[in-house]
This record gives sequence, C-alpha cells and structure tokens, in this order.
Amino acid sequence: METAQDTIQQNEIKSSPIQGVGGFKGTGSQMLLNGLIEEGVHTIFGYPGGAIMPIYDALYDYADKLTHILVRHEQGGIHAAQGFARTSGKVGVCFATSGPGATNLVTGLADAQIDSTPLVCITGQVFAHLLGTDAFQETDVINITTPVTKWNYQITDAKEIPEVLAKAFYIAKSGRPGPVLIDITKNAQLQIEEFPEYVKCNHIRSYRPKPKVRVEYIEQAAVLINEAKKPFVLFGQGVILGSAEAEFKAFIEKSGIPAAWTIMGEGAIPTDHPLNVGMLGMHGNYGPNVLTNECDVLIAIGMRFDDRVTGRLDKYAKQAKVIHLDIDPAEIDKNVKAEVGVWGDCKETLPLLTNLVNENKHEDWLAKFRDYNQQEIDQVITPELYPDGDEMTMGEVLRNINEICDGDAIIVTDVGQHQMVACRYAKFNNTRSNVTSGGLGTMGFGLPAAIGAKYGAPNKTVIAIIGDGGFQMTPQELGTIMQFGAAVKILILNNRFLGMVRQWQQLFHEKRYSFVNITSPDFVALAKAYYIEGQMVNERANLRTALETMINHEGSYLLEVMVGRENNVFPMVPQGCSVSEIRLK
Repeated sequence: METAQDTIQQNEIKSSPIQGVGGFKGTGSQMLLNGLIEEGVHTIFGYPGGAIMPIYDALYDYADKLTHILVRHEQGGIHAAQGFARTSGKVGVCFATSGPGATNLVTGLADAQIDSTPLVCITGQVFAHLLGTDAFQETDVINITTPVTKWNYQITDAKEIPEVLAKAFYIAKSGRPGPVLIDITKNAQLQIEEFPEYVKCNHIRSYRPKPKVRVEYIEQAAVLINEAKKPFVLFGQGVILGSAEAEFKAFIEKSGIPAAWTIMGEGAIPTDHPLNVGMLGMHGNYGPNVLTNECDVLIAIGMRFDDRVTGRLDKYAKQAKVIHLDIDPAEIDKNVKAEVGVWGDCKETLPLLTNLVNENKHEDWLAKFRDYNQQEIDQVITPELYPDGDEMTMGEVLRNINEICDGDAIIVTDVGQHQMVACRYAKFNNTRSNVTSGGLGTMGFGLPAAIGAKYGAPNKTVIAIIGDGGFQMTPQELGTIMQFGAAVKILILNNRFLGMVRQWQQLFHEKRYSFVNITSPDFVALAKAYYIEGQMVNERANLRTALETMINHEGSYLLEVMVGRENNVFPMVPQGCSVSEIRLK
C-alpha cells in the first residue's frame, strides 16, 4: 500500500510544469518512451500494474507512435516479444510491473537467454526509499534475474534512463544476442528532468561483443577442409542471428560439404537445398547422426554442441578433427574440443574461409547420406507421412501443410512430440520462419510466441502448432488475439497425452504411464468463447479441407486434429547413448 508521502510526491510531480525555461522537460517515463522510439521500437507487449503505472500513464499520449499489446499474463508478454524478435530480427520489448509481474518474466528470460533472443524488458519497481523494506509487490528483481539475463540494471534516478536504455539495446542485439532487463523505481518514472539528446550506444568499455578475427585460425581451418575426404558441416542459429545465410550458402556450395542443422538453425538454407542433409540430435535424421561418427572433419558453425545434439560426449565424433566457428569464445572447447577454434561473427569469418577453400564435390560421401536417408524414408518417414492405419499422424498433418503453404509459412511450435515432428517435416523456403523454444524447452511458448511472430512478420502466414498439454499452459492469450486481432492460425495436435513424456515412459519405464494422461476442454468451444472461429477433425477424409479452411481464413482460426494416442517420434537417440546408436524404431 502506498503511503501518504508517496501520494503527496506523485501529486507534486503531476502538478509541475512540463515546459521549462531551460528547454523541454518531462518525466522519466516520457524519457523512456522517447528513447524507445529513437531505438526504432513500434510494438510493445505488456501488462500494467501499480509500480509501472507512471509509464503506462505516459504511454496514453504515445498511441500514435507506439503500439502496446495487452497480453493476459506477463509470461505471455515476454514470449510474444521473443516471437517478434525471432521473425523480425529486431529487439523485442515487453513491460511488466513489480513483484509478481516481474517474476512472471523469469521463464521467458531464461528461454531467451539460452536461445540468444534479443529482448529489452522494462519492469516497474517500488519507490526507491522503500527498497529493502518488503514493501507491497517488492521483489529483488535484479538478483532474481541476474542468472537469466545478459545484463540487468536498476534505475533509481531518471537522469540515468536515456544512457541505460541505449546500453540495454546495444547489449541485447550486439555480439551473441540476449535478454536485458531494466528495473525502474516509481520515483524515477515520475521524476521531472530536462530531456537530454538521446544518443544510441555503439561502444561500452570492457565489453567486446565481437572477438577479433584471427586470420591464422581461418587459414588452419581451410587446410583441414581442403584435405578432408569426408567433411561434415553442423550449423545452428548463429548463422541466422548473424544474418549470414547468403555467406553460409556460398561456403557449402563452393566446398560441396553436406550440412545438417540444429532445430534453432533450421531455415538458414532452404529445406530442399541439395546439400541440406537434415536435422541433428535426439530426434534428428538417421544419416546426420550416424555419419557424425564417421566424418573426418566436423565443421560447427554458430552452434553450441548441446547435449541433445551430441548424445554421449565421450563417444561423440572422436575420429574427427573439429573446426568450431562461433561469436562467443566461451562456446569453443566448452563441450567438444576443437582442433581449430575460429572466433568471430560468421558473417565476417565465413567469406574469409570460403575464399580459401577449394571448389569441391564430395559425391561418394553425399551418397552415404542419401543411402541412410532412404532407409529412414522406408522405415520411418513414409509410414509417418502416408499412414495406412485408421489413426491420423502428426506427420501427415505436416505433409498437408507443406503442400498447401509450399514452405512459405512461419511455423511456431510449442514443446513436445509435435515440436519434433514439425521440425523434422515442415518445409522452409525462408529464414526466420522456424520459431521454437530450443534450449529451455518451454511448454506454453507456442501461442504467445505466435502472436509476437505475427506482429514481427505481419505479411506472412503464421501457424502455431501446439500439443494439447502445452496449449493448456497459456490459453488465456486467446484473449490477446480476440482484442487485437492477430491473425494466428492455431493448430492443436491432440493425442490425449503429454506425448513426449509418455513416449519415454513407454520406452524406458516399462510403459508405466504416470500422470501423462491429460483431459482437455472443448478447444473449439473455448476459442469461440473468445470469438475465434474453429473446428475439430477426427477423420482423415476431412483433414485437408479443414487445413485449407484454417490457412485461408481471413483472421485467426483454431483447428484441433485428433491424432493417434500412442504414436512415437522416431528416429531417436536414447539418453546416455551415442549418436551412432540412433534407433529407427
């Protein structure tokens, strides 16, 4: 509860003149909003509250310059900001109040941190003189969020706002991107000061977002590549974050090296590129996993050797000489020892490497990938995409989406079996078209991230593919769609289970299905309660027409597809196994 002193303080500030003799004066809140405009921000996702109310009061006068999307939960706001950042390539922005508002951002901050998503999150805080008193809705948001932010800072004086905001945007988007949080006390939001000129930040002493490129390491890498008989490229989201898609394509096409992607790197080159050999990791494609342990040179570009990619590290690519290109020196040698580590932005390092590698074609080596791919087509892909049983599969739903959209849609996934199926089978012609929670694996990510993705790419078709479990974690964001009209296509693949956990319980826990059988509401009726059209399909004969209706519908639409209850996602590398021990069934 605010004290009488707080009320007097607010009234005195509100009665103060805005136009001063020395030039334009305004509140800290106005400074913040003007700074956002100077940084090119046009869309903000947020939820108001007491400690951030002065910023929202100022926002009332900025409706012509800043679009604010009122989400239904702060977690929805930060996931929406992530989706916006991922499709637009810009910094996502969200607002939240103090206490529970700020702590509700933590999951999204952790998700953005591990997936290198650039965000600036603004949280309100209690008056500075109340800090440390356990005031109403006071939490130590700085210490809470330090492990899950690239940088955070608490402002108690409005004079700091322009400089700190400029630093926040620079840190969030430079080097390896990540989330930044600024916590602003209420007195700083209300404080009146003369506006300084807003100056964007492009340098911070002791912060080097791009390490110096060492040409000698690029030369060493080129020698290894030119001598290789069975080279293999693994690429991750670093290619996309560095806007190096063209440079990457030029490198693999000149060198003729097969390339496989992590789920965060998917879309950096088109799905049907002849050198794109598929997905890495636990549910990746057969050939890329097995042949990781047969290649002689392994070239990792903008990826971090996550455990889902490597399987058992003591059995991972021991025969290969590893070349690792990354903007973050901390990633090199962290999990996999590199013969040559190439520090730097891959947009700069790849052209230098391309100039030094020989033109080549590794036809015999590529043929091995094709052989393994054919085995996977026969044993896994064809039965999944063209099932002969009565139950519909997630794969056939994706096949139909590919045929309708031809790889031009943005696909946003939640987390679970449907995520792996979508990443395996969705076709992508364009970069920044695959939006998923990779490193943290956040259920509930899909719906709010799809809303943000639509604002980040308003002219693209955005399809949110979500499981029946994940959808029930953030269904309230249907209210955001209802109020603001984001034309998101929502596809719920309903198998009446928490499918990924159930698959593990089936395979590794003797089919002891412990609390994975989930009951769902009538999703279509729920959508209609939010004035969103929809339908449910449980027969294959109606699937294609229903998907076309969803995709061609003018606004948002919800389609629930009832798929097989106990279908599993294969191939699969069991936990604790080598990637070459991948199972087809």
